[in-house]
Amino acid sequence: MKFSARQISDFLKGELIGNPDVSVSNFSKIEEGQPGTITFLGNPKYTPYIYETAADIVIVNEDFEPDKPIAATLIRVPNAYAALASLMEMAGSAQPGKSGVEEMSFISPKATVGENVYVGAFAYIGAGAHVGDDSKIYPQVYVGDNVQIGKNCTLYPGVKIYSDCVIGDNCIFHSGAVIGADGFGFSKKEERYHKIPQMGNVLIEDDVEIGANTTVDRAVMGSTIIKKGVKLDNLIQIAHNCEIGENTVMAAQVGVAGSTKIGESCVMGGQVGIGGHITIGKQTQIGAQSGIISNTKEGSEIIGTPAFPVKKYFRSSIIIPKLPDMYRQLNALEKEIAELKKHLSQRE
Repeated sequence: MKFSARQISDFLKGELIGNPDVSVSNFSKIEEGQPGTITFLGNPKYTPYIYETAADIVIVNEDFEPDKPIAATLIRVPNAYAALASLMEMAGSAQPGKSGVEEMSFISPKATVGENVYVGAFAYIGAGAHVGDDSKIYPQVYVGDNVQIGKNCTLYPGVKIYSDCVIGDNCIFHSGAVIGADGFGFSKKEERYHKIPQMGNVLIEDDVEIGANTTVDRAVMGSTIIKKGVKLDNLIQIAHNCEIGENTVMAAQVGVAGSTKIGESCVMGGQVGIGGHITIGKQTQIGAQSGIISNTKEGSEIIGTPAFPVKKYFRSSIIIPKLPDMYRQLNALEKEIAELKKHLSQRE
């Protein structure tokens, strides 16, 4: 399906500069732009490519001012990256979606399935489960007994939802995600570890996206809670009885230990490790590979292991290469002081 620059500009409510009739049918990266595609310029370091890209349309921020002529038609918007996302979402929704129940799938007679639902081959939906309208259950998905899935959810191939978990509306789970496996709970007695039954569930609110091979463990009692708008990357571990606040985002390989509460609108880089039974204040930003072992205040910006404030971390990182010279200077000063003390004691 083709869209003209005028149609796209109207959809984005942007300012059109150039040929309004040029049409595109696909997307491309600005450095690899091809005729018939639309791209965007969000990061200033990619600015040189806008003068040579073969893409026909480029979405730019409204403060962008070119230094020389540009062949492509421009569409100015407040946020080029956000505009591209909404445009891609619109284009994706125009594609025909899957629907119906494929052969070789299993839906328990005691389960309920809403309208316009897709259930792929070899998917399993257990007794007492409910799948909401317009949801898509791809092949080899397991939906356990009494699982509740809201409207317009997408579970990609290989997702596993253990029994009694609750999923809100508009959620997306990517392949291999496991929701509701047992938390890592054991008690030690006479040199042996004994399993503590995990009797709770996982509660995931609306508009949550969970990446491939990410795991969210069920609670010992009560619920592990993922609140509205949370976005989890691939290969993340959320342990039992955690609570992740609204609109928090985590990059790949973050690990959160049990019973930790993370506030709303937090941002965590890749491979962050968070200890158990602590509270991360809302709007905390944590740099990649940081280790968090204690509570953080609202709005903290921290990095390192153990983590500490970002500004102190970078000041310290500048000093680290100088430590050998500083150590030698310190030894020399200690020797000089020792000689002075010896000299003064002899004079007395």
